[in-house]
Amino acid sequence: MIIGTAGHIDHGKTSLVKALTGVDTDRLKEEKARGITIELGFAYTKFAETITGFVDVPGHERFIHTMLAGAGGIDYALLVIAADDGIKPQTLEHLAILDLLGIKRGIVALTKADLADPERRDVLVAEIGDMLAPTGLRGAEIVPVSVVTGEGIGLLREKLAEAERQTVAASADGRFRLAVDRCFTLSGAGTIVTGTVLSGSVATGDQVMVSPPGLHARVRSIHAQNEPAERGVAGQRCALNLAGEGIAKEKIARGDMIVDPFLHAPTDRLDAELSVLASEPKAIGQWFPARFHHAGAEADVRIVPLQEALEPGRSGLAQLVLDRPIAATVGDRFILRDVSAQRTIGGGRLVDLRPPARKRRSPERLQRLEAAGQPAAAQALEALLNAPPYLVDLDAFERDRALAEDQLVAIVEQVGAVVIASSSARYALSAGFRAKFCDQVAAELSTFHALNPDLQGIGREQLRMKLTIRLPSPAFVAALRADAAARRIVLEGSFVRLPGHEVRLTEKEEGLLELIDPHLRGDGRFRPPRVRDFAEMLGADEKEVRRVLKLCARLGRVDEIRHDHFFLRSTTAEMVEVIRDVATHAEHGEFAAGAFRDRINSGRKVAIEILEFFDRQGITLRRGDVRRINPHRLDLYGPSPADAGQGGDSSPVGRPDFKSGWGSDAVLGGFDSHSLPPSGERS
Repeated sequence: MIIGTAGHIDHGKTSLVKALTGVDTDRLKEEKARGITIELGFAYTKFAETITGFVDVPGHERFIHTMLAGAGGIDYALLVIAADDGIKPQTLEHLAILDLLGIKRGIVALTKADLADPERRDVLVAEIGDMLAPTGLRGAEIVPVSVVTGEGIGLLREKLAEAERQTVAASADGRFRLAVDRCFTLSGAGTIVTGTVLSGSVATGDQVMVSPPGLHARVRSIHAQNEPAERGVAGQRCALNLAGEGIAKEKIARGDMIVDPFLHAPTDRLDAELSVLASEPKAIGQWFPARFHHAGAEADVRIVPLQEALEPGRSGLAQLVLDRPIAATVGDRFILRDVSAQRTIGGGRLVDLRPPARKRRSPERLQRLEAAGQPAAAQALEALLNAPPYLVDLDAFERDRALAEDQLVAIVEQVGAVVIASSSARYALSAGFRAKFCDQVAAELSTFHALNPDLQGIGREQLRMKLTIRLPSPAFVAALRADAAARRIVLEGSFVRLPGHEVRLTEKEEGLLELIDPHLRGDGRFRPPRVRDFAEMLGADEKEVRRVLKLCARLGRVDEIRHDHFFLRSTTAEMVEVIRDVATHAEHGEFAAGAFRDRINSGRKVAIEILEFFDRQGITLRRGDVRRINPHRLDLYGPSPADAGQGGDSSPVGRPDFKSGWGSDAVLGGFDSHSLPPSGERS
């Protein structure tokens, strides 16, 4: 159990902790000299069967930000009120913060009880009861204590021991997160970070990451609840000895998180449920400035209410735009203070870590936020599957809620979701929505085939845009592949058709194609004759040759690389493999036209025409005289390496990477359709 002290300055928090544990948590010279707590102090003792940790926080208004750094992750509040002083401003502010952080278990220590007579004590007990009534600590027991006479110390120990026994151990099933509140060096050990483990567990030797800086580290050793341990788990205070390139005291600060590397995804825009304190003088309107506190992190923030201005004492949805990224998880609590650090404004719970900057108030968006705000992950997933756009990115859902993989699998099974997976992501849909998607695809294909009986199929992107159930491109492609595997549809390159639909050539057209076909195969397949050449060779009408070959192109049997220059589809797929091989063996994956020309043993002009065709298809990305492969588009002419886990899917109509310049060169002869280059592209 982790106990956090709270209360006004000089009300005896540190003295009380020392009386309970024997540890003086004021460790700084300045603290000793001034007699006040400035930094967080820590102490440990055993009241019952397990070790209890104390986080002693400053009570001075100037150090509320330090108090907030220690309040995150506590299980139990020890609210300290001096009998001679009574309820003071920081008592109220600390209590408000505890309430906003959702802390509902605690006890009140009426310190300096030797300075108050029975009548004074009775008055204070009544006042404290009234103060606690509207908060989560309503009904908390009040124990008079004195560190001078020893009154009540034994009773308070008994009460804390009982609370310790009633404390339910935090689940260690999730992914590891530790909120850093101190970082220092020890001679012979190196860099040490301390903090409360918010979720999951960590063991000696584990690889972790410091977020948001993005520093990789290895855990050399662990102290959990002030004792050497092989593993630290959720609910414990831990000290981690970290090692790794770039790991140093100067590189890690209070407010950073030590996390499972999978969780490293800092964000500076958050949607949240926000409660405004009734003590606020005015409502929170658009772009209201404030100071944001989350665990030990602080940032300037602008608040954008998503429904209407938030009046004092009211709650609602708001978007928080931070001046710097933080590491957070859905469900985390936060506190808002005014920009001058004079008062606490409010606080709440994070609902979405990746909200849009536009259309943030649309009815669909608000419906999705209501769904995401469900308290349990399973409830949230089920609600999200029934809110626009009716699908969930499972990898993002798992990461943003710090779930372990087995937890996610169990939740998906619990809600009966249907999973569709691409190489780059997994998506969940409800069974009903998935069935509607299949019905819509079948209906659109039937309509298209009826209107275009001479066309083999519809383009994937064209089909996606026709559907009212519109999935993002990667999810759409993954769904189509699943349907193709179930034989509900047929995928041919970038085209989609129903299994029963097939365009056939007439007997005369097939006869002409049989004469053409041998010249498209064999050693000359990479440099086949053009339409005019076929007409002269076969004594056929040039227009008829062109018409038949264009019909075959629509059927997916040949590809028109350049005007009147047709290649078999199998040859096109073979040339894609040649390009992949050339790029694989080229330095930095960049190759010139000459390297491709030599591999297909063709002329330079034809080789360039072929490469420009692949540029238009987005299979290659050109910059100046060199090209590189785009793995996101390799599935157009056969199985993509992405399906083998080496890349991702993309829309058939992508876009150039304007930052690096790859794919931004204009290509003559067709629509310049490019997809993004792979992650990690050199710029």
